[in-house]
Amino acid sequence: MNAASISPTPTDLTITPRDRRFGREVATPRLWHGGRVEATALYNALSATFPVGEAFFVESVRAFRDGADPKLAADIRNFTTQEVVHSREHLAFNRRAADSGYDLTKLEAQVEKRLAVTRSKPKIVSLAATMALEHFTAILAHELLADPRHLAGSEEATANLWKWHASEEIEHKGVAYDTWLHATKDWTAGKRWKVKALIMLYVTRNFVVDRTAGALELMRQDGVVGPRAWVKLAWYALGSPGMMRKIFAAWAAYFLPGFHPWNVDDRALIAEYEATSGAAFDSAKKVRRAA
Repeated sequence: MNAASISPTPTDLTITPRDRRFGREVATPRLWHGGRVEATALYNALSATFPVGEAFFVESVRAFRDGADPKLAADIRNFTTQEVVHSREHLAFNRRAADSGYDLTKLEAQVEKRLAVTRSKPKIVSLAATMALEHFTAILAHELLADPRHLAGSEEATANLWKWHASEEIEHKGVAYDTWLHATKDWTAGKRWKVKALIMLYVTRNFVVDRTAGALELMRQDGVVGPRAWVKLAWYALGSPGMMRKIFAAWAAYFLPGFHPWNVDDRALIAEYEATSGAAFDSAKKVRRAA
């Protein structure tokens, strides 16, 4: 049986775009993450990538939607809508970070530079890069929702932004992978694995290098530099709470035969978030689907 026909994405999965807005009422504190320079810097560095990066994800997936079965076509539409809203909310957040005194232009320029290189390659490379980055966002989202220590002490509206984003990243985590299986249905299993593995290694190198450099740049803007900055950032990412250390096994699973994002069904984290977010989530409008 062709690998493209055996996606384990749950048949009862519904990808639901939710039109939510965060942090519009009051100014976001400069050190919104509990006053911690390194924590604020790392999350701000991630957010700086999202407006342009998620537009790239949408572009890459939609390039291969022709011929998709009805379920995948619907998932691509809902994925697109979710990502558009994510981009809007992180653009608004990034503007608030700029209003508090941070200069994100260097970080944003680096994202544009990386994407320009990828866009110069065949479109299947963009899809493979999107698939790899969507795995990163999904495993980061899982860890963020599974361990409340990651956002402990954060300003409430900003913490809610990250939790909402994480829940939807989990919900649509299989779309890019299923689109890849559809797009490469005529490839051999060996070719499919080789390309996805090489692209993941390339993406991982750039992700780690660029997010580290971005976080250190933002820490520099707060006056934390040199060995002190490196130690604080390394301890936060690898020690306690140790987000990057904790996702390593899930990252490595990407290279295993038979991997699919939904081999781990973590929808319980979405349900728990919905239940604990209460009326704020219940009152969220369903946004009109993108074409």
